[in-house]
Amino acid sequence: MASTEALSGRRTPAALPRLRVPAWALVLPPVAALGLVFLHPLALVLWQSVSPEGGGHGFSTYADVFAQTAFRDALRNTVLIAAGSTAGALVLGFALALVIAFVPFPGGRAVGRFVDVFLSFPSFLITLALLFVYGSAGMANGVWTGVTGAASGPFDFLHTPWGVLLAEITYFTPFVMRPLLGAFSRIETAQIDVAASLGAKAPRIVRQVILPEALPALAAGGSLVLVMCLNEFGIVLFTGAKGVTTLPVLVYGKAILDGDYTGACVVAVVNIALSLALYGLYRMLTTRMDGVRRARA
Repeated sequence: MASTEALSGRRTPAALPRLRVPAWALVLPPVAALGLVFLHPLALVLWQSVSPEGGGHGFSTYADVFAQTAFRDALRNTVLIAAGSTAGALVLGFALALVIAFVPFPGGRAVGRFVDVFLSFPSFLITLALLFVYGSAGMANGVWTGVTGAASGPFDFLHTPWGVLLAEITYFTPFVMRPLLGAFSRIETAQIDVAASLGAKAPRIVRQVILPEALPALAAGGSLVLVMCLNEFGIVLFTGAKGVTTLPVLVYGKAILDGDYTGACVVAVVNIALSLALYGLYRMLTTRMDGVRRARA
């Protein structure tokens, strides 16, 4: 009996051999793109930081920058503002996420979705909003002067470190709320119902049932906020806080205003080292927390 190929007059082409692409060929393009976009500029910053303007190479610029009072003040301001903003964002974000996730109220879902939209806002927009509300010519001072007849209002803190803290807490709190809302959505409501039926009050339920499940999300959100606060530039610049200079602002001042590119690179390297150290600390803490949770399970 003639085959189908013979009757139709066509021949089935032979199967093509499968091409095997080496693993290094797949890895090379993204590594090359990463090196070109990120590693190469970073290497230039590192090289410039050890290349003084007088010629040669060495760490003399590091010693000069570290000896400057402006650098020590900027380092202290950066750490204190970042720590304070992170602590405030953690407390406020945890409280707001609890209300949105476990307290039913009209518009709760809309508020949860607005948190996602808020993450896309630029930081300077929040600062401008606070200036419109609490600035020297803002709404709050306008209401005060209109009611009391005073020449000026009492709200004049946005140009101080407290204003920077308020702006950063306002902006970075949703970055804590987002992972918390995701963690809260995975908590079995039966656990809360059982705890309530056994007579546990709301604070105890939060402390013993909700908080243990939220710790990984708190660690993730807090570490993200801390790193972002260390590198925040727009909020500090737009508030115009007097005497509040952070490391990113110092980099801008040395590079753009003073023309000291080597000194700016030194400060940038210190800022990068701080961020990497915090990331390493975060990884260590999360690894230990995962180990404890697996041991309990």
